[in-house]
Amino acid sequence: MVERILVTGAFGQIGSELVPALQREYGKDNVIAIDMKKPQDFEGISYIFDIRRYDELKEIIKKHRITTVYHLVSLLSVAGEANPDLCWELNMGSLKNILDFAREFNLKVFWPSSIAAFGKTTPRYNTPQQTILEPTTIYGVTKVSGELLCQYYNLKYGVDVRSVRFPGIVSWKTPPSQGTTEYSIAMFYEGIPTGRYTCPLREDTRIPMMYVDDAIKAALMLMKADSSKIRTRTSYNIAALSFTAKELEEEIKKHIPLVVEYRPDDRQKIADSWPDTLDDSTAREEWGWSHDYDLPRLTKEIITNLKKKMKVE
Repeated sequence: MVERILVTGAFGQIGSELVPALQREYGKDNVIAIDMKKPQDFEGISYIFDIRRYDELKEIIKKHRITTVYHLVSLLSVAGEANPDLCWELNMGSLKNILDFAREFNLKVFWPSSIAAFGKTTPRYNTPQQTILEPTTIYGVTKVSGELLCQYYNLKYGVDVRSVRFPGIVSWKTPPSQGTTEYSIAMFYEGIPTGRYTCPLREDTRIPMMYVDDAIKAALMLMKADSSKIRTRTSYNIAALSFTAKELEEEIKKHIPLVVEYRPDDRQKIADSWPDTLDDSTAREEWGWSHDYDLPRLTKEIITNLKKKMKVE
């Protein structure tokens, strides 16, 4: 049977890279993209509307005979703290709807959790797969709740739902937002044209991170894995890099002149609640996860592409 794929949040940081990857593998006509807005250069089938419009979403699933959903819609950490009610409504309400559709139409679902599911009581170093989940942000609360809801739908109804706890994602194609880990790409976006950057975190702040190509690889690998290998139905730890803001600065300075000033703001408190490093041995053992990008390769890739994008020599 031909895979018919729906991607929600299709033009965000991950979706903007995932959708083209899916189109290359399954064909443009078999990938349906949903978001609040779309890029001018997008080629493919898309719908622009609020994911909470339940009935319209159901009709799209039926019309296009969807078999698989990558549900990426989410209000992130900083925006969630500014509007906790909306964060809960959007993150949990949309997930519940997708899981109900999966139950009704026998869909396979990918849903991303996050390192925001962890908290200050979580072991900070080499955080194990099964551990304490006591987040202190509403975004993190929705991720823990979402993990448990996914597991419940699998146990109760047999829904084939799969998830990874993404670390911070570094991607050059979409401009940085105000998210806690977005300093990592903002340092490039501001540093390349100006040679300066003001960082909202301390220089010694270490956060698990991942280049977007590895994030896409993880999602595709997990969804292609035989169901018998997927023994974790909450969410898998996956890891690639773990660097401090200062280490990123020093790596960038190997390629361009850069002066970074460190002025921690409210995002520092969020970052301090997350682990430094993750143990992802379960994902590596159960479905063969491995990453490709280290910090030098990530840095070179981003600088090369952003210089072209910005037309900077």
